[in-house]
Amino acid sequence: MTEQNRIDRRFARLRGEGRKALVTYIVAGDGGLDNTVPLMHQLVANGADIIELGVPFSDPMAEGPVIQKGHERALANGASLRKCLALVKEFRQVDAETPVILMGYANPIQRMGEREFADAALEAGVDGALTVDLPAEESGPLNKLLADRNLRNIFLLTPTTTEERIREITGLASGFVYYVSLKGVTGAGHLDLDSVRDNLEHIRRFTDLPLCVGFGIKDGSSARSVSAHGDGAVVGSVLVSAVDEAADLVAAKARLGEIVSEMRQALDR
Repeated sequence: MTEQNRIDRRFARLRGEGRKALVTYIVAGDGGLDNTVPLMHQLVANGADIIELGVPFSDPMAEGPVIQKGHERALANGASLRKCLALVKEFRQVDAETPVILMGYANPIQRMGEREFADAALEAGVDGALTVDLPAEESGPLNKLLADRNLRNIFLLTPTTTEERIREITGLASGFVYYVSLKGVTGAGHLDLDSVRDNLEHIRRFTDLPLCVGFGIKDGSSARSVSAHGDGAVVGSVLVSAVDEAADLVAAKARLGEIVSEMRQALDR
């Protein structure tokens, strides 16, 4: 049996407590490289279970305008994949338990080299990767490199994913499955909770992995609604907006704290 890593342990603990996961996303370097680690600690202090750290990329095709602008600001601040890894390593000096997933695109990983990336991720204290634009059929080499280092490879499923693809992707996935609740980009549209429920029930026929729902989660009410059918909620755009609108680190920490606390309380209610 595969050794558990932080992601597996966190979901096991939440399951034992009868609670849902709150997965929070910010872009590394957005708001300043020096502010990323303090913001990560703020997310945890207010109830985040898992942190998805966005790796800035010049063409973040799955993202809506809010997160695209977060990537642009982070790149202007000098963020890169290597600097993301350094930030995780810094975070680990204080927090040895909260799972951290690098969420990004294939190009920076391929430029670094998949083996070097897997080694560096392990050394930095990363727990998994979610590579938005890496098709399942091309993910085998990276999947093996990550698995050999006890790191998890997180995959996305959408409302339009065919049954054949669900079977293929869940066969490769580890850690959890990220279900995209909406057709479109991050931050878009309105949640169709009946569709979320029906699709999650269908996906559960193919996997025992936790299912977390993202895209369109804006507040405690929407987080609680999707988590009724899944194992957790993923929130991103509203947090990235908060970082953008804050005048300084103190204000950003305060606003992130408010948003995450409200969602945590709603999930635990």
